[in-house]
Amino acid sequence: MESKPLNRSLGAARATKQDEFYTQITDIEKELKHYTKHFKGKTVLCNCDDPRVSHFFKYFLNNFEKLKLKKLITTCYKNQQPDLFSKHEAKRGIYFEYSGEQKDKRLPDPTKIKPRELKENGDFRSKECVELLKQADIVVTNPPFSLFREYVSQLVESGKKFLIIGNHNALTYKETFGLIKDNKVWLGYSHPVAFVVPDSYEMRDTRSWRDEAGTNWRSLGNACWFTNLDIAKRHEQLVLYKRFDPSSYPTYDGYNVIEVSRYADIPEDFDGVMGVPITFLEKHNPEQFEVLGVANSARWIGQKCLTILNGKRIYNRILIRKIK
Repeated sequence: MESKPLNRSLGAARATKQDEFYTQITDIEKELKHYTKHFKGKTVLCNCDDPRVSHFFKYFLNNFEKLKLKKLITTCYKNQQPDLFSKHEAKRGIYFEYSGEQKDKRLPDPTKIKPRELKENGDFRSKECVELLKQADIVVTNPPFSLFREYVSQLVESGKKFLIIGNHNALTYKETFGLIKDNKVWLGYSHPVAFVVPDSYEMRDTRSWRDEAGTNWRSLGNACWFTNLDIAKRHEQLVLYKRFDPSSYPTYDGYNVIEVSRYADIPEDFDGVMGVPITFLEKHNPEQFEVLGVANSARWIGQKCLTILNGKRIYNRILIRKIK
């Protein structure tokens, strides 16, 4: 994840937020296999990626011909590539472009693709990086989690298709949830398991470890894919078999909204508003359910509702209603 906000130092953000999480090729392959049809004749941009370590760059380079891509563009923030041009820390970002020049090779040689120096630092919102974004059809990357709101806002405003990794908690951000509710963004198929992180990142109990090769790893446990590319699971009906019984589905204090503690227990014969776990969004079919809001015990977005049962606070709930 290599980027910098225009209004504050990304270096400071990295120091406090620890945004450098490098996605593994197995996690990329596991998700990207569902999107093959979308890439034919398209220009792909990975705009938060150091080509020396980015598996996104390697994946699209190695599958350039298979996916029938038009062009691959990768941009890199300056702090991530200090030695490409001099012995000193780089003051500018770099970018790579590949348009299939090595068609005669079984796999393209990344060392033969020369880096081009940017005039600025490679911030994904800098003027020249925005110009590269305009060339792209699809953006695929792992952006800094601490800048997720701003990153997604740029993508949506640009009208680009995208497939990016984010924290599952981002589902309850007001900005992100508004896109979910309006069917402009949805969840992908899988969950990245573990990420490589810089050596400077402290170990955090069982979620962090160092392998035999000395590589630092961290498992987030709540990473997921966000996309606006149409996928098959968006059209799969969630099979309902439960029957509504007021004794089994209590209502929240002060609201005519029933609690459904598992999405598998959504009653087939209930047409009112239901509160379901956030995991429901993994199965959401917009032709079957309407998403109305998100609520917890202290606040709500969209449909007004606080998730309190008999005076006891419960976890976040997505508020939904069946489409008749």
